[in-house]
Amino acid sequence: MRLFEKENMKNTKIAVAGLIIIVVITGFFFLRKTSSQQPAKKIQSLSPIKLVLDWTPNTNHTGVYVALAKGWYKEQGIDLKILPYASGASPDVLVTSGKADVGISATEGVVADAATGNPTVSIGTIMQHNTSGFIALADNGITSPKDFDNKIYGGYGSPLENKVIGAIIKKDGGKGIFKNVSLNVTAMQALESKKVDFVWVFEGWEVIEAKHKGFHVVYFPSINYDIPDYYTPVFITSPAEIKNKPDLLKKFMTATKKGYEYAIGHPKEAAQILIDENPKGTFPDTGFVFKSQEFLSAHYVDAGKSWGLQEKKVWHEYPQFMIDAGAALDKNGKPVKTLDFDSLYTNEFLN
Repeated sequence: MRLFEKENMKNTKIAVAGLIIIVVITGFFFLRKTSSQQPAKKIQSLSPIKLVLDWTPNTNHTGVYVALAKGWYKEQGIDLKILPYASGASPDVLVTSGKADVGISATEGVVADAATGNPTVSIGTIMQHNTSGFIALADNGITSPKDFDNKIYGGYGSPLENKVIGAIIKKDGGKGIFKNVSLNVTAMQALESKKVDFVWVFEGWEVIEAKHKGFHVVYFPSINYDIPDYYTPVFITSPAEIKNKPDLLKKFMTATKKGYEYAIGHPKEAAQILIDENPKGTFPDTGFVFKSQEFLSAHYVDAGKSWGLQEKKVWHEYPQFMIDAGAALDKNGKPVKTLDFDSLYTNEFLN
């Protein structure tokens, strides 16, 4: 009896083992057949977009670097390449010539492009309001823009600057007469050297930099002197890009908007990303970057508003001011009398 039971148990174990082998082999061939019937998973190809900056990397650009670091451009199917600012080749020229898909410019640039017959279109504003103005050392005897008369202005080489600044000085009671010399150093370096008396800067960058370094300065926001509010900086593209790549532009702005929204809610983290995403040494004083980011994160957009959206009123009033000041020049250097203001901007890629 025990021998029979022992033999029976042996046969049972062999049968079970055989059954297991059959199941494993069957499963292997089933899985192999199933996997061979399924198409291989395709790797999503990324569409290239070239973005050209308006200056060296700074906190105006933080949202772009955040979106890049977080992978939000890739999520939209975009391979973003950031082209550095190059002296002598404005973002507007690179965009209109097709060497860049998107650029960072300002209202003045967009108006100038339209006036010369090489139009660009603003597709989103980085700042809700103009935060630029004029800065001078406090010991220079300048107390308001009218004191810029007969002073030396450190400029950036744009023919528009004389017209716009002259109009601002006149509106403040001056004659609008000053000397314009081109900068070959930073604004603060130029002021510190006493080679210029005043420069046109962004409050969120150079003004904060000056105070951070202990300079005693005076600052005059341009909108405080009867100058219409306007958008600066803005993202621009060409009419050709809008016609040929509307879906790609929408994806670009979707990722970019997400980056700036993150920066609005997380200024410290966003500032660190800006620093980390750029080569070592880009920001010698990182403490200043954090202060700048704290300022800009509170100014990217008004409470209750959506980042990037542009208003018709702004795109009519400031360009009209430029025309009235004789600052909108055609390709022959002659002032234009009118422009199609509604063609200068669009919100279609932000909706």
